Amino acid sequence: MKSIKTLYINAYTGISPAAWWLSLVMLINRSGTMVVPFMTLYLTETQHFPIGKASMVMAVFGMGAICGGVLGGKLTDRFGFYNIQLSALLSGGVMFILLGQVTDFKAICACTFALALLNETFRPANATAIAHYSSTETRTRSYSLNRLAVNLGWAAGGALGGFIASHSYHLLFWIDGLTNITAALILLLVLSPARNSATPSHEAKPKPTNTKSAYKDRPYLVFVVLTVLFGMCFFQLFATMPVYFKQQLHLTPFLIGCVMALNGLLVAAFEMPLVFTLEHNKNYMRFMVWGTILIAMSFLVFNLLPGQLSLAIISTLFVTIGEMLSMPFMNTYWTSRTTPQNRGQYAGLYTVAWSVAQIIGPYSGGQIAQHWGYNILWWIVGALGLICASGMHWLRIRTTAVATTPSAI
Repeated sequence: MKSIKTLYINAYTGISPAAWWLSLVMLINRSGTMVVPFMTLYLTETQHFPIGKASMVMAVFGMGAICGGVLGGKLTDRFGFYNIQLSALLSGGVMFILLGQVTDFKAICACTFALALLNETFRPANATAIAHYSSTETRTRSYSLNRLAVNLGWAAGGALGGFIASHSYHLLFWIDGLTNITAALILLLVLSPARNSATPSHEAKPKPTNTKSAYKDRPYLVFVVLTVLFGMCFFQLFATMPVYFKQQLHLTPFLIGCVMALNGLLVAAFEMPLVFTLEHNKNYMRFMVWGTILIAMSFLVFNLLPGQLSLAIISTLFVTIGEMLSMPFMNTYWTSRTTPQNRGQYAGLYTVAWSVAQIIGPYSGGQIAQHWGYNILWWIVGALGLICASGMHWLRIRTTAVATTPSAI
């Protein structure tokens, strides 16, 4: 028992104070993330748009998010991660409030695109900041701590958002906007260059001509494509899987909620100790491979095993363990290829990969389930996951080979 306690203490020891503050900023920011999960309901029930128009608005949001990821990466390298995080939180907060005031369809589309564009510039800057505030030894855990803040924030925001939406959809926009602004104020108070010596004072400077471009790093571009495939599989967890639980496994909404909550609880309880145990392994990329295989299996089990609630729990355990093994070390991989001068660019492409997956994954999954059934969907998603794992295995071999070649040093 004492050794377990020591493991948990050690898992959180050594992470810099700035990384802790950054995770608090993320927790507050994500706790207020209430608009996006309920946007379609708001558009159909309050604005009385048909589902087709509501889907168009969400597609516009996705396009804005992709553009925001690219722009955020470039701006981060140009103006510094602190300035971009602060401006993204402030401008995003204002746009959330403004979006709640407009009713015209074209105006909603324009505001939604601007909101996504401004809001998503935060992610590359945030990812770059985590890398800056952490040492090589604590970097993977620092990203896991940030992931923990995101998961807790989403859980709190989703639960509170459902309660608020039942009373007033418009209040969601105000809360989302004000939490963004609150997160910006905390960032200003504790992590500004004037108040925190760990934050660099960054002036706009031209990028050094000898800095490697993420867009010319072929192995990294392969990794970005693999991340899109990975995300397309993973996002079924929040899109098609709950519907499958209801329609095919005949679970009640309460049980579905419990099964979905199991994922977040397990990640919160075990990811940090797991990463602490594994982070010093030089062959960390194999964890990405095995994690991706487990996520693929979490969907294939629906076609391979019988059961209802037990099957849902088995699938959730597979996807959760796979997530904890793969995602933290995916961050380790992309940061290992960067320098402080180009880190924003790499983070921007990584952000874009997840944004693309979030658009394509749920939409394609829903279409396949509707036209060909869930069995076909799970075979396709499982196969896609195994292809992704094979790609990561190839990337692992190539990375190891390059690292051990004298001419590559």
